[in-house]
Amino acid sequence: MGKIYNVNSKGITKKIIIGLIILLGIITLFSSFQTIKSGEVGLKVRFGKIVNTRLDEGLNLKVPFIEKIVTVNIKVQKTELETESSSKDLQTIETDLAVNYRIESEKATNLYRTVGNNYQTTVLDPAIKESIKAVIAQYTAAEVITSRSEVSEKCKEELGKKVEKYGIVIDNFNITNLTFSEEYSKAIEEKQVAEQKLEKARLEAEAKLVEAQATKKANDLMKESLTNEIITKEFIEKWDGKLPETYAGKDILGIFNLK
Repeated sequence: MGKIYNVNSKGITKKIIIGLIILLGIITLFSSFQTIKSGEVGLKVRFGKIVNTRLDEGLNLKVPFIEKIVTVNIKVQKTELETESSSKDLQTIETDLAVNYRIESEKATNLYRTVGNNYQTTVLDPAIKESIKAVIAQYTAAEVITSRSEVSEKCKEELGKKVEKYGIVIDNFNITNLTFSEEYSKAIEEKQVAEQKLEKARLEAEAKLVEAQATKKANDLMKESLTNEIITKEFIEKWDGKLPETYAGKDILGIFNLK
């Protein structure tokens, strides 16, 4: 019985070893390939060092457990953040921002080498905050409102200069919302109400002026058109042929002893 047990035990152990070898082979096989998706750049890294930067989209071969393939997204991406800035007239402005950007494929290697894949948090977001603060400081709070598109364009240019060395291209810089202090917001509201009242008064005054000018013009035209001949003609056409009577009635001639 002891010999039978030993034979069975050896058989089971052998099967386990074979199974482990097969499993290890499968893991090794799958670890030897990695897919690079469309819109990505692949970088082959061996022991932390980039050894190949020319990996195409699709399935790529690597040495398992020794090499790894790192991908960098080169499609247009979007980052959103909030920050606080001070205007030229020292008003505090909270801004909501949305920035569209992309990574230049030929500079993706340098970006990964110098910054890594956490470039948005490490490089981009701080540069966005610096750019918006630098630009808004050039405008008063009122100008930021009226020149919003101009401010956005200047922020885009400023940000582009800061991140171009990393291979980051800025496609759009949008200020999606502006929030001012309660005191300044109230002042803006009061100013708008005053301007609306002033505009209403101006329009009413203009309307009265136009009406007065029209009345005067009509009167002037009437005066020009009323000649003596026209007045006489109008009188004759409307006269009923009767002379007017005085308070003395028909005895008017007797007053002057003309009977």
